[in-house]
Amino acid sequence: MKVIESFSPEDTAAVGRALAEKASPGDIITLTGDLGVGKTVFVKGFADGLGIREPITSPTFTIMCVYTGGRIPLYHFDVYRIEEADEMYAVGLDEYVNGDGVCLIEWAERIDDMLPKPLTRVTIEKNLSKDLDYRKITIEEVHD
Repeated sequence: MKVIESFSPEDTAAVGRALAEKASPGDIITLTGDLGVGKTVFVKGFADGLGIREPITSPTFTIMCVYTGGRIPLYHFDVYRIEEADEMYAVGLDEYVNGDGVCLIEWAERIDDMLPKPLTRVTIEKNLSKDLDYRKITIEEVHD
């Protein structure tokens, strides 16, 4: 487990960028954290680290966005609005987690039982007593 302190959105994006530089096809990275904690900022940095130059948006209403302009495809899921985990099969989750790109899944705790292991769990937390922009980013490898 690795804990990183971020003091700005740029720091949070840099953590995503660094993780992307090590990413391989088939990797699954889950993002956990409250609303507004910086998950999408992290994803933007991650996309940049893959060499993706198109604008990155949160797929809150579409559930998934595909970005293919980098060294490997990025499958960005946001499962905040799903009501039943089985809805993820309708968007082809099983095809993407076994695909040729990397899956980044926001609010993944809602579908944790569906995700194959190993995966990387990224948790982003605020601590307002330290600073408004402060984030504690925990990166953990999960094998079972």
